[in-house]
Amino acid sequence: MSFPVAERDRLLTETKRDFFDRVAEQHTRPGPFKRYYNERLYRLLGFNIPKGACVLELGCGVGDLLASLDPSRGLGVDFSEQMVKLARERHPGLEFRVGDATGLDLDETFDFVVLSNLVGELVDVERTLANLHRFCHERTRIVITHYNYLWQPLVRVAEALGIKPRQREQNWLELDDLTNMLALADIEPVKRGRSMLAPLKIPLLSDILNDYLGPLPILERLCVNELVVGRPATRAPLPDCKVSVVVACKNERGNIEEIFRTVPRMGLGTELIFVDGHSDDGTVEEIERCIRDVKALAPALDEVRVITQQGKGKGDAVRAGFELAKGDVLMILDADITVRSEELPKFYAALVEGKGELINGSRLVYPMEDQAMRFLNMLGNHFFGFAFSWLLDQQLTDTLCGTKVLFRKDYAAIKRGRAFFGDFDPFGDFDLLFGAAKLNLKIREVPIRYRNREYGDIKIDRFRHGLLLLKMSALAFKRFKLHRGVA
Repeated sequence: MSFPVAERDRLLTETKRDFFDRVAEQHTRPGPFKRYYNERLYRLLGFNIPKGACVLELGCGVGDLLASLDPSRGLGVDFSEQMVKLARERHPGLEFRVGDATGLDLDETFDFVVLSNLVGELVDVERTLANLHRFCHERTRIVITHYNYLWQPLVRVAEALGIKPRQREQNWLELDDLTNMLALADIEPVKRGRSMLAPLKIPLLSDILNDYLGPLPILERLCVNELVVGRPATRAPLPDCKVSVVVACKNERGNIEEIFRTVPRMGLGTELIFVDGHSDDGTVEEIERCIRDVKALAPALDEVRVITQQGKGKGDAVRAGFELAKGDVLMILDADITVRSEELPKFYAALVEGKGELINGSRLVYPMEDQAMRFLNMLGNHFFGFAFSWLLDQQLTDTLCGTKVLFRKDYAAIKRGRAFFGDFDPFGDFDLLFGAAKLNLKIREVPIRYRNREYGDIKIDRFRHGLLLLKMSALAFKRFKLHRGVA
């Protein structure tokens, strides 16, 4: 007998609801398999969702996951009345409601919307994902976990042995399928990954498998959990903003006047901040000369300032400039002007139009001038682009392009979380990339044309700094892979 689609979906939903009402009590007494699995899952989601956030969990079950996130406002929704009853008893400090995720209607938005191991049960995945926009503001992150269907036979064995609560047959969704369905629902993936090679606790062995072997590029495809973090893709362009362009410089006198002449007016106005690293070639004097003649040289600029940094290195100089900046949009421009100032409006547009939240330049797309980058440097940049794409679960081709753009409020959040990584980065690039990835900010690359340096010396020591980059890669592995257990 066949039914119209709406009636078919209603009957399927009722059948699933009856099933979860019957097995709800089992979820309050997880066996050793489920306890270890839950511990790793909560660790994964806790890495991606900071404590104190406003969180909506759909398919909340008995509420243990939501409680583990320690939200400032936590709302759990489940279509099983028995699950919700148990959740209210177990976690009286949180709110739980009976409701169907597919047609749920709420009059509030959340910082995070969580669907943990829910999409496999949904009658209509695409419609449910499209409905999530109701609960999202422009900075909401949608966090989805789903289990790898390759584990289905072993899951059935675990259920038969009674070491895991029973579940119905799941929707067959691979990570690429889930990403595609998010796109159909106007949700843009920010990052995706896999975790947990060994979901059953075997003393010593399980943690070694999950922390060290599971994250490796081939073995990660065998991991039991799949993770996608997305953001609403339908966003109106933001209002124009005031822009601060920070130029860290040391012995760049011959490039200063061109910077004055070519940095454009953007948004509501542009201020230019030079942070000098104790130059001895007259760089500061040249900046001061250009400031005196700023109306003739740089009519597009609203304000120009110069300070001398107290510490050492480009990263320290950039942070000093950001502290001084007045703009809502913060930009980094290298003083060697191998990336032309005229490229900056592309970065501004990508940011305010919502294409990304950290806009990173890429020198490795367009052909570059013959002497712009030495061969070994190019090989290293390609290698580290591949490595950090894997480590951060976001696409990167060029980690060391000096041109980066972000909102002041996002930089403030990165600064607050800096202790997680430590003050380790003399370049300043990885401080921003690591911080943005930890916050699930969308990193978007803008290809630029890279030209030869015409004045001054290259500040990069390919071997010494290459070793430092390897150390940073090891730190990223420790923080992004070992700490959270996600490949």
